[in-house]
Amino acid sequence: MIELYESQRAMRNMRRAAMQRGVIAILDVGSSKIACLVLRFDGSETLGESNGMGAMAGQAGFRVIGAATTRSRGVRFGEIDTMAETERAIRTAVQAAQKMANIRVDHVIACFAGGDPRSYGLVGEVGIDGHVVTEEDVSRVLSACDVPEIGMGREVLHAQPVNFALDHRSGLSDPRGQMGARLATDMHLLSVDGTVIQNIVHCVRRCDLELAGIYSSAYAAGYAALVEDEQELGAACIDMGGGTTSVSIFIKKHMIYADAVRLGGDHVTSDISMGLQVPMTMAERIKTFYGGVVATGVDDREMIDIGGDTGDWEHDRRAVSRTELIGIMRPRVEEILEEVRAKLDAAGFDHLPSQQIVLTGGASQIPGLDGLASRILGQQVRLGRPVRVQGLPQAAVGPGFSSAVGLSLFAAHPQDEWWDFELPVDRYPARSLKRVMRWFRDNW
Repeated sequence: MIELYESQRAMRNMRRAAMQRGVIAILDVGSSKIACLVLRFDGSETLGESNGMGAMAGQAGFRVIGAATTRSRGVRFGEIDTMAETERAIRTAVQAAQKMANIRVDHVIACFAGGDPRSYGLVGEVGIDGHVVTEEDVSRVLSACDVPEIGMGREVLHAQPVNFALDHRSGLSDPRGQMGARLATDMHLLSVDGTVIQNIVHCVRRCDLELAGIYSSAYAAGYAALVEDEQELGAACIDMGGGTTSVSIFIKKHMIYADAVRLGGDHVTSDISMGLQVPMTMAERIKTFYGGVVATGVDDREMIDIGGDTGDWEHDRRAVSRTELIGIMRPRVEEILEEVRAKLDAAGFDHLPSQQIVLTGGASQIPGLDGLASRILGQQVRLGRPVRVQGLPQAAVGPGFSSAVGLSLFAAHPQDEWWDFELPVDRYPARSLKRVMRWFRDNW
């Protein structure tokens, strides 16, 4: 437990030091692409402490001065599958972003989509004898949360207070400075497969970089793609990547649930490749230019020229209708959305005051997807792009960059996590987390 606490703080301090030097890199380790953004921080802005309990303070306070993407290699289902290939891809993306920025970066904040995320809601309560709530009281109530048995080999990725209650007044974002007799909190804890984190830590280090933070892609994408009202009133973000579709639910500007479906845009491409008997590269091109999920009468007459991979264009040339292409794509997209629906139902999403759903991620750009999602998920659905940040090149403003942009916002204004508070040593949570975060001890 102490190892977890100290090492998360070490990463936060490393991030702070990098920002004071004025530059830090963002790394989105995805199944289809590795994206890297280099951020320069303006010293005149407030450098990234959250305002109260997680509210974003002021303007972003940074500018993107370098951006690069490279095709992801060695990553499957949002997890590192082949270390050497992933290392090469990360090096390529980081070096290209550094070249554009004309500056060297040593520290990166990374996010990933895999790891079989699981959410837990924790509750803690302490007496404060009617005096003014202090920082120490907040620390005590957080340490009073009973940590669940999350399973062998799993590790805590996020642990955030999402609500405070003082006596019978709930919904407080920051109870400090108020008076009461009993202080309670609700905390969201997200655990992932420990091996996935270890592999990312190891890979980043092999690239001669220091890890100054690690986040869930579902969390970062939701933070960038949901507008402020959606984050406040309740909304789900569906981040459709290449190998994984991440699901996150937000309310009161905090993530309260995250999960993932091990299906994504690459599986649609694979279906096209097998269905039309064409290579994956051509299948991806066909999907991008002609893909869709809703067929109309016109699509019967729209023919798509395709060829085989023998190199003999005349011999291989053939044509398929767009209706046939849609007939291949739609069943897989429906399967992904049905899986997402099951995750939302399990999370109790229909009990939230607002049930807005936002689709983002590279695979969300399939024409007609929002209408199909609306029918399957039974809610209001819109397509979401990340918020605009200063200096972001035009090539990086699409939904495929939601996670990278969200990570940039976290770099400037991280939300409060459990380890940002000075927990009394004699009041560590009821169940030890030494086993949970063993990797920190090995890596810091």
